[in-house]
Amino acid sequence: MANSKISIIIRTREEERHIGYSIQSCIDNFDNPEIIIIDDNSKDQTLKIVSLFDKYNIKVYNIKENYSPGYSINLGVSKCSNDLILVLSAHCQIIKMDLEIVKSYLSKYRAVFGNQTPIFNGKKITKRYLWSHFGNTSIVNMYSEIEERYFLHNAFCFYDKDFLIANPFDEKYSGKEDRYWAINLVDNLKEQFLYTPEIEVNHFYTKKGATWKGLG
Repeated sequence: MANSKISIIIRTREEERHIGYSIQSCIDNFDNPEIIIIDDNSKDQTLKIVSLFDKYNIKVYNIKENYSPGYSINLGVSKCSNDLILVLSAHCQIIKMDLEIVKSYLSKYRAVFGNQTPIFNGKKITKRYLWSHFGNTSIVNMYSEIEERYFLHNAFCFYDKDFLIANPFDEKYSGKEDRYWAINLVDNLKEQFLYTPEIEVNHFYTKKGATWKGLG
C-alpha cells in the first residue's frame, strides 16, 4: 500500500451502483487517503453509500446548480489538503497501483493517467473506439486520431495541486474538459503529460458514458 499523502476527487451524480467499489479501492490502495466527493445533486442512494465509509477521511460537497465537469474538479482541488491529487471516476475501481512510480513521473510530467479496462455487466469487453487508447505502451502527449486532438482522461489521472490551481480546467465545457486542458498544456504552456499502463482501473459501464459506443 502506498504510504503517501494523497487527495482523491470523485465526482458523483447518481452513482449508487459503483461508488462503493470506487471508494473501497482507494482505501485499499492508499494509506489514509483524503477523499473529496463532489456531488451533482444525486437523487439515488449515492450519498447514503458514501456515508457507509464514515470512519474514513471523506468530505462531501454538493453542487446544486451550474454544474460542469471543469467546475466540479476545480472545486474539488480547492478543497484538497494534499499536494498530490488523483481525479477518479465514480465508476472506476483501482486494480493496479504503484504510487512511487506515479510520483517519479510527476516530477517530469504535469499529468499522469493510467490504463482502463472496460467492464460491461462484469465482462471485460474489447478495447475498440476510444478504449483503444488504453494500450500496453507508455505514451507522452498522447494524440488521438479518432478525436484529432490530444487525449487525456480524467477517469484515472494524477496531478500536482499547485499546478492545477495555477492552470485550472475550463468550466464552460459540458464534457471533455481533460482534452481541452491537454491542448492548452502542450500547445500553449509547452508542457507534457503521460499515459502509462503501469497503473490501471476497471471502468464499469454506465448508460451515460460517452466512451461506450460499439460494445464488443
